[in-house]
Amino acid sequence: MSPRRRVLVAVLAVVVLVVAVVVGVRVVGSAGPSVDPDARPAQDRPGPVLLVPGYGGGRDGLLRLATRIEATGRQAEVLTLLGDGTGDLSAQVQVLDAAADAALAAGAPSVDVVGYSAGGVVAGLWVARDDGAAKARRIVTMGSPLNGTTLAAAAATQAPDACPAACRQLAPGSAELREIAGVGAEVPWLSIFTADDETSTPPDTARFGGATNVEVQQVCPGARVSHSGLPTDGTVAGLVLRGLGAAPIDLGGAGCGTTS
Repeated sequence: MSPRRRVLVAVLAVVVLVVAVVVGVRVVGSAGPSVDPDARPAQDRPGPVLLVPGYGGGRDGLLRLATRIEATGRQAEVLTLLGDGTGDLSAQVQVLDAAADAALAAGAPSVDVVGYSAGGVVAGLWVARDDGAAKARRIVTMGSPLNGTTLAAAAATQAPDACPAACRQLAPGSAELREIAGVGAEVPWLSIFTADDETSTPPDTARFGGATNVEVQQVCPGARVSHSGLPTDGTVAGLVLRGLGAAPIDLGGAGCGTTS
């Protein structure tokens, strides 16, 4: 083989190797994080329940729900969000992760997470970013705009000065909502929503791929439950307790006003 031909062959070999490496990196990168089933918390060893408030950070309704959870013998803690709960959701993810790590460091086998409204999106981001599927035994969300709310989209376009960071992040198609797509399959997840929701709109924005999705009116036909009323409603409390209970999540026999 002539020297010129040897150089050409060597150059082609290098090109092929570079292409192979690039393609390999793209394939690995596009596969996304995988969840090792062996790394998931044991379902028969429940730990404390962490309740994540929604947009604005209000805790009153969740404190009442926490009392119902504690009545079953579980520990429950309502988190306090940073600022007024309308800032970057990343900061709230850090609050949740710190609380989960503190519980695990204290000897808990895992945590269960209950997210109300935007708190459910925070839970999803935590799973996506902080290996939440290896820390959370269960996740239950209530009225969470897991696919975004048209209310936030309207605010972002029509009154941007009145739509802070979390508001913009809850608009359909946001980077944060694209980030959580698919995490509902990584941990046993129950998403509860009401047909009467006028905040997370449309109400079935709470339907989450991989999760068990239940509309309150499926369980209690004719029930009138507003978005703000979800944490204190008896039927919802019953569903939450079921979501935190036996594996797999069993909704059999659930009815109006049930709390067990």
